[in-house]
Amino acid sequence: MKSIAIIYGSSTENTKVAAEKIAEQLADYAPTLADIYDGDEKPFLTHDVLILGVSTWGVQDLQDDWNDFYPKLEKLDLSGKTIALFGLGDASIYPSSFVDAMGILYEIVSQKGATIIGEVSPEGYDFEYSRAVVNNKFVGLPLDDDTEPELTDERIANWLETLKPYL
Repeated sequence: MKSIAIIYGSSTENTKVAAEKIAEQLADYAPTLADIYDGDEKPFLTHDVLILGVSTWGVQDLQDDWNDFYPKLEKLDLSGKTIALFGLGDASIYPSSFVDAMGILYEIVSQKGATIIGEVSPEGYDFEYSRAVVNNKFVGLPLDDDTEPELTDERIANWLETLKPYL
């Protein structure tokens, strides 16, 4: 079994709660839960599969803790790592930058040699534009706890089923 780290940054606790839900549903895999606030690179180096969670702030802005960690991320070699992304955003207030931070993380981890898994169809999401849409798919799981909190649990469960073959 591959080792899994769920690494998140959370300013309002929404991303942390989503990370905890993911960890709970993957309990059989014994994932490590890590807050990027700690600035620790170790989970990136010691785990095979990384599930990265980020929220979008304003227009195209990473959550503060991810922003602080970004220079370290730029120096990491992620070759051989499998990465899944989830992002939180608000499609009603920021329809033209919905979950952009997930797209920003996707861009850097792709450049660093990681294999990205867990793309999601944009069907069922109401937004105008997202930097996280590549080749007509979200690069990971978008969650909108502000506008559609009732869909979060089902979206996480469905997404994790698509990841299990890689875990």
